[in-house]
Amino acid sequence: MPENVLFGEKLANAIADYGQLCVGIDPHPWLLDEWGLNQDSLGLESFGLKVVAACSNRIGIIKPQVALFEHFGSEGYRALEKVIRAAKEAGLLVIADAKRGDIGSTMNSYLEAWLGEGSSLECDAMTVNPFMGAEVLESLSPFAGSGSKGVFVLTRTSNSGSELFQNARTGGKDDSPTVALEIYRRLAECNAPLTGRFGSFGAVIGATSQLAGSGIEFESTHDSPPIPILAPGFGHQGADYSAIKANFGAAAGQVIASISRSVLAAGPGRLDASIDSERERLAEAMS
Repeated sequence: MPENVLFGEKLANAIADYGQLCVGIDPHPWLLDEWGLNQDSLGLESFGLKVVAACSNRIGIIKPQVALFEHFGSEGYRALEKVIRAAKEAGLLVIADAKRGDIGSTMNSYLEAWLGEGSSLECDAMTVNPFMGAEVLESLSPFAGSGSKGVFVLTRTSNSGSELFQNARTGGKDDSPTVALEIYRRLAECNAPLTGRFGSFGAVIGATSQLAGSGIEFESTHDSPPIPILAPGFGHQGADYSAIKANFGAAAGQVIASISRSVLAAGPGRLDASIDSERERLAEAMS
């Protein structure tokens, strides 16, 4: 695919061709053991490449979990570089689950590493932690603001205890927006100058998160272009595809449904069939 295609168009094409499923490449130590692989760089590489091969021509989006490669230091990064390269060659859209978040030149270095043209770690998008404030989002503009790359900003996650910060009121009053809602609104503002079927600034909203206290509503959405929503938590973590329309309402078509352990636990011999099954179940739920 030509490099000048906007991220939102790449995402829209991937969804149109293969549906909304995203498979996480999460080489947990116990999975490496179950797959009969060593817990080293060769094991990581073999694991990642097998997942890429199984995803190719089945789904359009993958999400490597950076921490599980980083655990092995420089050798882990070398393995990840090979996995990313293979995924791009296979035509897969790659979202680095890196959760980086800083300001100024530090954030720019993170962005150059994960989104910079020619970087050995170059992906199509990355996850971002906005804890340091609006300046984090502002620093993303040279990459996502141009539309060439995507970012998915942690907005309302489903991990236990996340509501303490994410549902806190920004102005200290009961009618003030929550932190989660403020982030979501700012993502819409960042996307406003862009065109296309999806924006470059996306939100990470956990598939099992309780949205009632966040202030984020999806009964009707007029965001233009739409905010893509990366929703981890399907399968092993308890979310079911049947809840996508109920939870995300008018934004259901913007959801990237991410699943990892439930697919990966099938093992290398049944990985193809497991991905096919999940893709079909998701398509049925969205029909």
